[in-house]
Amino acid sequence: MEKIELQSNKREVFGKKLKLLRKQKITPVHVVIPGKDSLALQSDTNVLKHVLAKAGETRLIQLKVDDEKKARQVLVRNVQWESVTGELIHVDFYEIRKGEKVEVEIPIVFTGEAPALKTSGTSVAHELKTFTVQCLPDKIPNHIEVNISSLLKTGDKIRVKDITAAPGVTILNSPELAIAVITMHLEEKVPVKEAPAAAVPAEAAPAEGKAKPE
Repeated sequence: MEKIELQSNKREVFGKKLKLLRKQKITPVHVVIPGKDSLALQSDTNVLKHVLAKAGETRLIQLKVDDEKKARQVLVRNVQWESVTGELIHVDFYEIRKGEKVEVEIPIVFTGEAPALKTSGTSVAHELKTFTVQCLPDKIPNHIEVNISSLLKTGDKIRVKDITAAPGVTILNSPELAIAVITMHLEEKVPVKEAPAAAVPAEAAPAEGKAKPE
């Protein structure tokens, strides 16, 4: 798999001065280091956006800092975007120590075709979109597949315990948690309104001054 690399420099700008930094298309970065103080860095904004798009939250990034000989292995921990303009504001990375297992969210990819869907009105409810997994950084999968071809009828479901992850990868979600369920959509019957009864004309009142017929 292609390595993802990012060049960063140590940052001397903090606080309100960060606005000026961002205007120069440079984004402030923090690296969280277990057991040590975090590292304040900065990276070219356009390059950083490209790296984030490729890495997501599951792929390792080789972070090169100034003239350090060895790249740091990091994962994306948090990304902040400006709510109105959509501009990149800040990125937090987490440095991985050698031999350290990490917990990450891995997307679920549904495969196969559920026979139950051949019944009119049925659908597959995707109850879970990601798995929380624990593994070594070099074992992080891009995704985990869930085959739904075992869903035969309404009410059938696939649970976390039904999925076997790759060697070295542990799924941390509750085993009984549903991933996919076959549901039936019942058509609502529209009540039929009865036509109003025809109005019965009242007997004409006798004209004033005329006697009623005997």
